[in-house]
Amino acid sequence: MADRGAPRLAVAGLVALTLVAFLWEWILAPLRPGGSWLVLKALPLALLLPSALRGMRRALQWLSLLLPFYAAEGVVRGLSESGRHALVAWVAAAIAAATFLAVLAWVRAARDGNG
Repeated sequence: MADRGAPRLAVAGLVALTLVAFLWEWILAPLRPGGSWLVLKALPLALLLPSALRGMRRALQWLSLLLPFYAAEGVVRGLSESGRHALVAWVAAAIAAATFLAVLAWVRAARDGNG
């Protein structure tokens, strides 16, 4: 992965996952018609976004801790729900996994002095 590709991919993944998490519970496949309080699960990601855009190490650390939970939720709900709900869950799981890999590549590049 290119030196600048990992940070861009990680930030793009964070933005995408934030939007999917918000839209998932508000519009795309809410647990209850009209949305639910689970829309707040996008808040931790949204709070990390400004720091991640600046490339702050602390944001990457927090993001690397949070992403497995979002991926796990996507997998569990993808397996337990059906139709559009399962599709949105699998998309969220894929975005979370890809973002996690990009964060790892970003940290590795920074550690090696390339990023």
